[in-house]
Amino acid sequence: VRLVESGGGLVQAGGSLRLSCLVSVFTFEDYAMGWYRQAPGKQRELVAAIASGGNTNYIDSVMGRFTISRDNAKNTVYLQMNSLKAEDTAVYYCAAARLMMQVTTAPTSWGQGTQVTVSL
Repeated sequence: VRLVESGGGLVQAGGSLRLSCLVSVFTFEDYAMGWYRQAPGKQRELVAAIASGGNTNYIDSVMGRFTISRDNAKNTVYLQMNSLKAEDTAVYYCAAARLMMQVTTAPTSWGQGTQVTVSL
């Protein structure tokens, strides 16, 4: 399984970005997908996840600001990020696993990461 993220960049606080992750796998619709992030000096943390059936979950700090979605026809998962804050600055990673429980704890596949920088 190969994952390639895109869409990161520099944005002012209060702005928006949409991250995309193209997944090279024959049965994308069977996979749970997640977005993680790692800020400098901090551990990597789960931001949001979406099950194969579409159920989603989010960490509290992004609830109401970020939306994870998937397009199975395009083998792509998205993270729409609105009302961005300086503390959202991090490298964002796409992750995949067969099960939702697995993608939220120990994903089996990772992308290379994309930098998101939010300036004040």
